[in-house]
Amino acid sequence: MTAATLDLQEAVFAALKQEPALVAALGGPRFHDVTPAGLGFPYVTFGRASAYDWSTGTESGSEHFFSLHVWSKHKGRREALELMELVRTVLHGRDLALSGHHLVNLRLDSAQARYDEDLSAYQGTLHFRAVVEAP
Repeated sequence: MTAATLDLQEAVFAALKQEPALVAALGGPRFHDVTPAGLGFPYVTFGRASAYDWSTGTESGSEHFFSLHVWSKHKGRREALELMELVRTVLHGRDLALSGHHLVNLRLDSAQARYDEDLSAYQGTLHFRAVVEAP
């Protein structure tokens, strides 16, 4: 399952980087697994990820849940919400090509936006569910 999780993350970042409207709104391809020190806002980070095996006697597969975080210091939540919508548009229902697995489906489960007082920034979180089969 670990390989499928990594394949999925790489495909998600590749799809996001290929969306001109999203890249422009971020001011460049600002998608990170770990936030680099001193990075300016806005940007997108990969959050929590979990995987569950649902293999049977004849098929091998897994269900994946992952979060993407959108970060913005713009006054008000408009920028965070607009970036969240761009991310949703890129990923929800898309058939992403995974290098060693087959993506059966990818869906947005839920989303939320909140103000992080410690960072003085808006954090938008998108929770996705993906089903992946082994080749």
